[in-house]
Amino acid sequence: MKIETKCLHEGYHPGNGEPIALPIYQSTTYVYDSTEHIGKLFDLTAEGHMYSRISNPTVGAVEDKIAALEGGVGALCTSSGQAASFISIMNLAKAGDHIISASTIYGGTINLLSVTLKRFGIECTFVDQEASEEELQKLFKPNTKAVFGETIANPALSVLDIEKFANIAHKNNVPLIIDNTFATPVLCRPIEFGADIVVHSTSKYMDGHAVQLGGVIIDSGNFDWANGKFPEFTEPDDSYHGIVYTEHFGRAAYIAKARVQLMRDMGAYPTANAAFLLNLGLETLPVRIERHCRNAERVAEYLSKSDKIESVNYPSLEGSKYSELCKKYLPEGCSGVVSFVIKGGRDLAVKFMDSLKLASNVVHVADIRTCVLHPASSTHRQLTDSQLVAAGITPGLIRFSVGLENADDIIEDIEQALANI
Repeated sequence: MKIETKCLHEGYHPGNGEPIALPIYQSTTYVYDSTEHIGKLFDLTAEGHMYSRISNPTVGAVEDKIAALEGGVGALCTSSGQAASFISIMNLAKAGDHIISASTIYGGTINLLSVTLKRFGIECTFVDQEASEEELQKLFKPNTKAVFGETIANPALSVLDIEKFANIAHKNNVPLIIDNTFATPVLCRPIEFGADIVVHSTSKYMDGHAVQLGGVIIDSGNFDWANGKFPEFTEPDDSYHGIVYTEHFGRAAYIAKARVQLMRDMGAYPTANAAFLLNLGLETLPVRIERHCRNAERVAEYLSKSDKIESVNYPSLEGSKYSELCKKYLPEGCSGVVSFVIKGGRDLAVKFMDSLKLASNVVHVADIRTCVLHPASSTHRQLTDSQLVAAGITPGLIRFSVGLENADDIIEDIEQALANI
């Protein structure tokens, strides 16, 4: 099936006389025929739902759909995108370990990797994603356990060379984790280019309507966890009577461990109702993404011709240094997010934003409605000046999330706001 068809038909398959819409199993609890069966569930020797902190039929259907969209062997939904990023790393790293990340990533993820993970004893080295493989190789250590990056960086709008990062990660026997939030599997499927684990903030385009938070982790099933660097996958887990994940779950060892070990202990699982709403968004994702891309292309082109704009970041814009990477990884479009720098710095950037009438000034992105944000004052406010520069953020940078309104109306709103500065 093509991806448009998968968005509608994967995950939930109604039988004869069953509802065509995904049912909401609004229950924390499940009933069993015997104590013996419950015991098997807790020994991981029988399939089924033991408790909705770990799995739920409605959420499970959405997980299956997203796994099919990304081309993975399994997926685990979480209560937020940050929870997905956190669990994706904690599932393979521990105190004393090290990870490498591209520096041009979402500010919240920079804080997660550089501050919170540090408290857990995990060190992170940030790198210029345009560095050569030779330069990247110098950053690897014996205790390096993963490489992290974003397909389309938020808000710098840089495009990651996924194959380059996959090659260097695999050369060092570690997995590549890719945040594919802005691209979605409609525009790019990182697993096809060598990524081992994919994460999303489903609160963005996948949901698309700003109605609920969520995240997801997808396991490609392609990484060899038995290569000697990840004993937690190949040695007995005492919390499950000595189960060995690689032996018991095969290619799905990573995502199974994330669910039954980390989700069991952290409880960051979404509700059935949240999954139902997410599924509604997924069903229309291809149609929405196409419109987002076409509208953003028009907005980026308009901004590039304004004498009040210092620079425009949109990967497929003529003259962009990412145009070749776009042809390779994002041939159908580069999402609906455009970032640009207003001449005159922060004060004029703020004046422009406050003058917008159609676009909403919100702490959100990738919504059906056009919205705008000043990263240096909000999502990246906790970053140091050097971290802001590394993330591609200047005081005058504006992140403009182009919605599904008529493109002429969006451009008219920008035009009148620019007139005020």
